[in-house]
Parts: sequence; structure tokens; C-alpha cells
Amino acid sequence: MRELVFALDYAPGTNAVADILAANPETTIRSLSCHVSSDHLWRVDHVAGGDDALDELTETVASAEYYTDCLARRDCEADWEADVLDRTDDALVLYSYWTRTPSCTSIPHLALDHFGDGLIFQTTWVGRRYEWRIIAPDDTTYHAFRDAIETEIDDTTGVTFVRVGDAEETAPSERSVALTGEQDAAIRAAVDHGYYETPREIETYELADRLGIPGSTLSYRLRRAEAKLAEAYVAERDPSTALPSPNT
Repeated sequence: MRELVFALDYAPGTNAVADILAANPETTIRSLSCHVSSDHLWRVDHVAGGDDALDELTETVASAEYYTDCLARRDCEADWEADVLDRTDDALVLYSYWTRTPSCTSIPHLALDHFGDGLIFQTTWVGRRYEWRIIAPDDTTYHAFRDAIETEIDDTTGVTFVRVGDAEETAPSERSVALTGEQDAAIRAAVDHGYYETPREIETYELADRLGIPGSTLSYRLRRAEAKLAEAYVAERDPSTALPSPNT
């Protein structure tokens, strides 16, 4: 299997969901499943974040002029619906169903047009960055698909292609580290604001203020995320390559 990883980056005011996520750095959207046919798209997403952000996202998605995954960025007269399948104080599961029209398209539809059936889609949306991972058969070539995306998106959206390669070459640690939405948002914010730079560019309490959460909460989320990443790194390394213990 081969994979393509790329990200869309939305300018302020061009996508209502991206604007909400940018204003709520702790909030993330991850796909649980995404399926496409020639005329339809349906998906289930897990949204993690604060109660107010979840309320705003639910209302915005239900009342938007066009479907979130539509690349046309206009009212293309498509029929679509969005329903909340589950809801807690800090998470919701959102189901979406969209009927394609001749004047609009989506990334899964472009992939279907270029690669055929049997595709796997994974998405993560944090802030203005909407990252896609597509897994397709071994004989897939991506050049025409890349050109199609760049043709479809408008000037308000940038696209960055991160990786093209064999899916099995992806390190197991990259595939298996399962951070919660809160942990993922915390560690991304820490990296973005220079928390891990030497010398450190921002202190924990300052970063917590930016995120609107208590410093103790941020510290806990960072520690848990760091522990998971460290465990995955150690599990991936061949023990025979490790440095000898000082006691041996």
C-alpha cells in the first residue's frame, strides 16, 4: 500500500470551522471513518474540546452554506446533513452525509476519480491546518491527483504535501501513538510557541494562559503526551543498538 499525506491551511475568514478551531487551540477533529462513492460522501468524526467550542462547532456545521469538505467554497446546491451521534462535556461524535453535485467536489471524490475504489482516509484538523492521509493500492501514482487538488482549491486555501511513499515504511511509533485530542493540542501548541526550544521561549503558565486552561492541567497533558511518545520511541528501537548501561 502507498500513502499520501498533505494538509490544507485556511486563511482567516475563509472557513468557519477553521476559524473556530483557531480560536480554540485545545479543540481537535479526528476522523473515525470516511467513505466515498461517485455521488456521495459520509463520515464520522470525533471532536474533542471545551463545551463552548463544541456548541459553536455543532451550530456552525449544521447551518453552514456549504458542506465542510466541499472544495468549491460556495453554495453548490448540494444536499447534506450533519447529526450529533454522541455528546459529553468535552467531546462529541459527528455524522455527516453529503450528496455531490456537478459544480462541487471533495478530496475523497478527487481521490476516487484518480485512484479508484479501496481507499482509506484519515484526517486530523487542528487550528487552521486540516491534514489528510490517504492509503491507496501499490500501483497508485499521485502526480495528477496533486495537480487536481491545486486546481480545485481557491486562493484562500494553501496546500502542503508532506509525504508520499509506501505505507508499510511508516514507523510503527508514528502509526500507533494515540494521544487524546487534548494531549495532541497541548503538545502542538507547546511546539508552536517555543516551549521546547533552548532556551525556552514560553513558560508553562504563559502557554496555559494562551490556551485558556489551568497551568496544572497543561502540565499534566504535556507529561502524558511526552510519556506516550517516549514509550513509543523506546518500543520502536532495536535493543541491540542501545547504549550499554553504566552498570555493565
